Amino acid sequence: MTAPVPAFPSVPAPAPGAPAAVAVSPHLDDAVFSAGGVLALLARAGWRVWVVTCFTASVEDPGPFALSTQLDKGLPADVDYMALRRAEDRAAQRALGTRPPVHLPLAEAPHRGYGSAAELFTPPRPGDTAESDLVRLLVPHVASADLVLAPLGIGDHVDHLLTVRAVTAAAPLPRVGWWRDAPYVVRGPDSTGAPGRGAPGDTAEVTADIGAVLAAKTAAARCYTTQLGFQFGGPGRAGAVLSALARSEAARAGAPFVHGETLRAGRTARQMLHRASDRLRDTAEADARRR
Repeated sequence: MTAPVPAFPSVPAPAPGAPAAVAVSPHLDDAVFSAGGVLALLARAGWRVWVVTCFTASVEDPGPFALSTQLDKGLPADVDYMALRRAEDRAAQRALGTRPPVHLPLAEAPHRGYGSAAELFTPPRPGDTAESDLVRLLVPHVASADLVLAPLGIGDHVDHLLTVRAVTAAAPLPRVGWWRDAPYVVRGPDSTGAPGRGAPGDTAEVTADIGAVLAAKTAAARCYTTQLGFQFGGPGRAGAVLSALARSEAARAGAPFVHGETLRAGRTARQMLHRASDRLRDTAEADARRR
């Protein structure tokens, strides 16, 4: 998926038996921020594409730190913050052209006893059962998928690290493409991800040309209105930050295009990504000849 892909504006309805891609997102925004371009490309190549987000549960009577994560975004205490974020995610997936998302009923780290911002970036605690719960919940979604996308764990957020572990246990590893977690990778472009995550030795980086779908990715990212100030410095900054990151990723890979997203992918995942890219290119070129 390293050659330029021409503009491809429409999202076709997947044919019966079309290949399936499942993105496993720790939080309600991670998949779009990190791999939204690849997801949009797959949808436009006729794949069945959906996002399964791990930590999305609403929690009554949140503790002080958990409550602060919504108060500091200007939301009153009586708002169901996670319900609002789930609605944002549904809107984002519509903008991206993927199927309706799946929201797993696990609580985010602030609701599991991680009581400060610093504690969110520590290793999982021995008593945290989220990993085993997540493996059990993920298996039905990822075991038979043709392609699984998941985070590398760049940034060391505990929920991302647990997602890496769970996907490693639940998914067929040759079919997994590990994305570079955004926006953490903006601050650490040379980061490689969570140590000891167990990916097979034949993984290799694949950089996709997302120039034709960058606008769709940006539109989807802007649906997460509660997160834009915290993650990007304001609603008007999301497009600029994502575009700059895509340029940086393409340049890092030495790619022959301007905007890219990079995955560290297993053997089967690499094959699937190349096939999707080839189909997109052939379809777009055929459309161009008919005009």
